[in-house]
Amino acid sequence: MQKQGEIIQQLTKEQLTFHLYFTQFVLLTIAFGSGIFLFDRWSDFWGQFYMSLDILTIGLTSGLVIVVVDIVLMKYLPAKYYDDGGVNARIFTDRSIGEIALLALCISISEEILFRGVLQFHFGLIISSIIFAIIHFRYWAHWFLIVNIVLLSFWIGFIYELTENLLVTISMHFMIDFLLGLYMRKKGRQGSKEGMSHE
Repeated sequence: MQKQGEIIQQLTKEQLTFHLYFTQFVLLTIAFGSGIFLFDRWSDFWGQFYMSLDILTIGLTSGLVIVVVDIVLMKYLPAKYYDDGGVNARIFTDRSIGEIALLALCISISEEILFRGVLQFHFGLIISSIIFAIIHFRYWAHWFLIVNIVLLSFWIGFIYELTENLLVTISMHFMIDFLLGLYMRKKGRQGSKEGMSHE
């Protein structure tokens, strides 16, 4: 985790942005590439997208609850529990609100299509949730972060099982990433100001 943090610190904002979007492009490519072989009919895939009140009542609401719980835990738990090597701070501190929204949207769409829309649809909740946790390898170095991401993965998977609607899990995932991104941005900027005031 520390090594990854060090590598990310050395990247320019443009390089980091390219890597973030390229990763999402790779995930979408894997999703559609594997979907060609796994889906008998593309209507089965597209049938997972439909407008419903669940997007608001379950998706956005669940995302908001998770963010509130996470922020409360960040306030009261020792800082080391959320130490990801400075990766999140580096990703979000120097971004505008619009940039964070776009990044959160791309991540939520690509990850939900792959992990819920393809993997969970064909292989079930447990396998898709485990793979979801595995690809978030920057959290492996701390037991609390890995427990956090595993529980989150299973919860999103459960919401998908409940609704069978990717727009619900995409909206939930977006809400989590966007609001936590804003929180990291605020925290990172406060830290920078405090650092400058001590110089």
